[in-house]
Order: sequence, then structure tokens, then C-alpha cells
Amino acid sequence: MPPARRSPSRPSAPGLSWEDVEPAPIVLVSGPEDLLAERAVDRLVERARAADPGVEVSRLDAAEYAVGTLRVVTSPSLFAEDRVVVVTGLERATDDLVADVTAYLEAPADGVVVVLRHAGGQRGKKLLDALRTRRVPTVTCDVVKSDADKSSFVSAELRRAGRRADAQAVRALVDAVGSDLRELAAACSQLVADTTGLIGPDVVERYYGGRIEATGFRVADAAIAGSSGQAVALLRHALATGVDPVPIVAALAAKLRVLAKVAAVRGRGTAAVRELGLAPWQTDRALADLRRWTPEGLALAISSVAQADAEVKGESRDPRFAVERAVLRVAAASGTTS
Repeated sequence: MPPARRSPSRPSAPGLSWEDVEPAPIVLVSGPEDLLAERAVDRLVERARAADPGVEVSRLDAAEYAVGTLRVVTSPSLFAEDRVVVVTGLERATDDLVADVTAYLEAPADGVVVVLRHAGGQRGKKLLDALRTRRVPTVTCDVVKSDADKSSFVSAELRRAGRRADAQAVRALVDAVGSDLRELAAACSQLVADTTGLIGPDVVERYYGGRIEATGFRVADAAIAGSSGQAVALLRHALATGVDPVPIVAALAAKLRVLAKVAAVRGRGTAAVRELGLAPWQTDRALADLRRWTPEGLALAISSVAQADAEVKGESRDPRFAVERAVLRVAAASGTTS
């Protein structure tokens, strides 16, 4: 496993993707997104096994670490096999582990890849600083929050599987299951396994049309389009099936925020719109929606949703009434109520 013999002090670009990381004497996998972290660790183990099928893999829990264990699992064995040592839970590390890893940094063992997994927080900060000072290769596993980043994730998942989805399908899938990256990955796997050809929004609708997140965004889409009857019908169905008013108000707010952002810069041209960092389908949809909206109507809708947000979080005795009133006000503010 030759890559493991590279000096850890050699400069390395920080913030590697899990898809790009290669075995090195010490690798830090940092950040709270567990799915990306698991993939980074799995890739390192797989790459090590590709170089040496007999590689020995040891896994240590940082919270249960006993002094000297790292030295034992990285010491040369009788048959001199290459090894991978995965240390999880560095954010819960014992003082003994911090001391042992700090000492190990001074003289990493040949033929050994030590993978350190830190999920976030201040625990072990001194050790993290030492790792960064030595330019240890670091895989960044930040939480994927924005719809644009989730859309990119979906497209990449499908591309790795040799499949494609059109922009509307990607958007529909993010709307439907976009609250959790692991669920998004599972949804992509299911679509790849169960369908053929280009994935369109009708396919996503067939598989995931009943999801709570999709319901909230359907209500928001109908309200912003001025379709008050459809929006209220969708809302009442959602509430009747147990959907909480809070995510529905959040969906309304998210849609209106995108409209407001695009409205603020569209007069400066397409370059200014692109600088917002939104997915292309978001900007296209917002520009189309804004044809029905005036600045006054948009301000009124945002104000109504802000009031509803406070009411569904405790300021109203009837959060269902609060969200329905907000939906009607947004639909009316669009100027094309039907």
C-alpha cells in the first residue's frame, strides 16, 4: 500500500471530497454529515484493499480508548501486512487517545493508514489544530442544507450509477425526500434499480408523491401560483393525514425567499441572478412566478407567512387556522387568485 508511506507533513489541499481522498499515513474525516463520512472511510478501506487484498482493518471507538492501543494496532506484525486503523468518535475522545494520536503524528508507521473521524464540536480541538498544522489530508463532510446542494448531490448520485434525471425530476425528488441526505441517496438507488432511461418528474411523483415534504411544497406552489382552491385542498388533505403546520409554513417561506432574492437582482441581468447560488431550475421557476407578482404583493405575502410562522410555533391557539389563512393571503397577494 505505497500511498500510506507518504509523509503526512507534505502539503495537501484541505477540504477533499469523499470521492477524491486517497490512502495516506493519517487522514482526517471531519464534519457532521455521517453519510459522506461513511463513504470516505469505505473508500479508504477499499483503496487499501485494492492495493493489498490482505490488508488488516482495525476499528477503535475514541470514547472507549485505552492508553497504548494505537501503538499496538500500528506496530509491525509477524507477516508485515499493511493495515488500516479507523478511529471513530474523535469528538468524544479520551485524553489518552488525544495524547497517543499527538505522539503518533511525530512518527507514523510505514504501511499503515490511520483514519480519524471527527463529527464536530470543540472536543479534541488541540488535536485537530495539530492535524491541520501538519496538512493532514482532510475530508470535509458538512451538512448539505441548501436545495441547490441537494440537487447537485442527487445529480451526482445518478451520474455515478450511469443514469440521468431532468431538472424537474431532480427538483421533485429534493422536495419529496430532501430533508435527509441518506434518504436522498436511498431514493436515488431505488429509482436506478426500478426504472430505466431518463428519470422524469412523473417517475418521481409515482414513487414519492405522498411524502410530507412534497406535500408542503405542493401547497406552496399552488399558493404562489394564485390557485387558492387547490392550495387549500392540498393543505386540508395534508393536515388530515397528520402533517404538522410548521413544515408547510416553512415551505411557503422558502419559496417566497427565493422569489424575493431573484426579484431583487433580476433587473441587473442573468449574471446577477446566477450569483445568488440557486439551482437553475429554481431561478427559472422564480422568474416565471414573478410575472404574476408585484413588489407590494410579495411584501404582503412575506409578512403574512412571517405572522403564520410565529402563530404555528406557539402564538396561536389554532395553528391550522393560521396556516390556512396564510395560504389564502399568499394566493390573493399573487394577483391571480382562482
